[in-house]
This record gives sequence, structure tokens and C-alpha cells, in this order.
Amino acid sequence: MGRIVALDFGRVRTGIAVTDNLQIIASGLTTVLTKELIAFLKDYIVKENVEKIVVGEPKQMDNSASESEVLIAPFLEKLKKVFPEILIEREDERFTSKMAFQTMIDSGLNKKQRRNKALVDEISATIILQSYLNRK
Repeated sequence: MGRIVALDFGRVRTGIAVTDNLQIIASGLTTVLTKELIAFLKDYIVKENVEKIVVGEPKQMDNSASESEVLIAPFLEKLKKVFPEILIEREDERFTSKMAFQTMIDSGLNKKQRRNKALVDEISATIILQSYLNRK
């Protein structure tokens, strides 16, 4: 088995989470600038055995696509071209930012630490990945 990588794709930054090789535990990895994401993934995939990439799917409450899906669709096409051997799946990401923020509060982070948007993105990616693992 290989790792699963999850992405909380954003216009500026993308949070990244990964599983262990047995695909049991989701852990935050990092946050990268979205413009550097493909290069980061190329480097990471060379070093690690990655079997699947899960990309957060933003949806409205009525289950329709969010306006940010317009940014994600071209990225998904590029991802499929660059990594044709890796399966790409989607996972509903509704409320992940709110859950990430609540996780930061529950973890005892102070206000200044909670303003770290990169950390929110990384935690959101971890929540997306854990949700995916729970569903499977």
C-alpha cells in the first residue's frame, strides 16, 4: 500500500495532509503556495510511495458546486496529466475550515496562533483526509 495525499486547494495556499503507509492515520504535512503545488507534489511523490490524491470538493449547502470549483477544475486536469498513474478522488470539504479553527481552539492555541491561515489549511487537509478514510 502507498500513502494517500489530501489537498485543501486554495487560491493562494494549499494545505496538504498524508496517511501512513497502511492508510490508517491522517496527519498534516505542510502548506505550500498553490503556484508551487505541482513542483512540491512531484518532489514528494518521487520520495514517497503515493497511491492516491484526494482533493477537497467545496460544495454549497444545497449540494451544488461552490464558486471555488472554477479554480479547482483546471488544477485537476493538470494533476491528471502530470500524475496519470495516480488515482485522484474528491471529498466533500464543507465545514472543514470551521472544524479546523475549532480544533485549534480545543488544542489550546492562542489568538495569534489561530490567525495562522497556513495552519488552518493544513488542519483542513487533515480533516478532509480523515473524513475520506472514515468513509472508506
